[in-house]
Amino acid sequence: MWGSNRTMVNEFILLGFTNHPTLQRLFIVGCLVMALATIIGNSLIIFLVWTDSHFHTAMYFFIGNLSLLDILFTIITVPQMLVHLAFGVNIISFNRCMVQLNLSLSCGMTECFILAFMAYDRYVAICQPLRYPTIMGMRVCMKMAAICWVAAFFNASVLTAITTSFPFCGPNRINHFYCELPAMLQLACMDTYMAEAIIFALSVIVLMLPFTFIVISYFHIARIVLSMHSTKSHQKAFSTCATHLTVVTLFYSTIGFTYLKPRSHHVADQEKRASVFYALVSPMLNPIIYSLRNKDVKEALAKAMGKFN
Repeated sequence: MWGSNRTMVNEFILLGFTNHPTLQRLFIVGCLVMALATIIGNSLIIFLVWTDSHFHTAMYFFIGNLSLLDILFTIITVPQMLVHLAFGVNIISFNRCMVQLNLSLSCGMTECFILAFMAYDRYVAICQPLRYPTIMGMRVCMKMAAICWVAAFFNASVLTAITTSFPFCGPNRINHFYCELPAMLQLACMDTYMAEAIIFALSVIVLMLPFTFIVISYFHIARIVLSMHSTKSHQKAFSTCATHLTVVTLFYSTIGFTYLKPRSHHVADQEKRASVFYALVSPMLNPIIYSLRNKDVKEALAKAMGKFN
């Protein structure tokens, strides 16, 4: 595709963060705690959405999808990092690396699309409340979610196929803790300018089109809310949208730093720090954001814990 389909590198070395023993131990504890908190917190959200009939609505259906994505992304990236830190096994085969790349890209893109549909859900709920049950029925939501997952996997497969076609002939040291696209592009034995331009264009489409849709949705929401004369209505509308806006801000502020910068501005160490945030911190914070700002979730969780006890 790019003049050579021959890959001379059969495995990659993930450099991770540090070789300092003390810092490695701290990273192991920190990563393990955050990963467990992510899996437990998001599993509780999925459990509540699945079992409590009060949460069988469009908004909570999409929140359940986000929780599933956070769990999957953690499982895809964190075990590799923990093995690296604990045992010094930092070698990953070429095929495993490409699978990890495909799955991590799929999760990230699916989250972009899900967040956009969540913004549309809030738009319909506030701007067209009488038509909400018809427009955002559960069958419609399931079709929306299916579109998100399938479209994301297709786009991720295209990017992975492009990456796989690069000639990798050494060095094979990825300056990252998992196989991420920008870090891998630096290892290709060729001028990747055109390939990076294609990938950048796809990233803009996949990331910015949903973001633009979110901005437009909230523009109309703000217009309707500002026309309301009741302060109580303002507060209710703000409370309804605040959780989603917080998650959108966390997601796009970190993922955009990695994928929406021109080539000359890539700084590997800064990208690794940003990746830690959206690979570990953001998935851990999401269920906390959902529960702290949502009285229904807190009450349902307390009720479920009471039954368990």
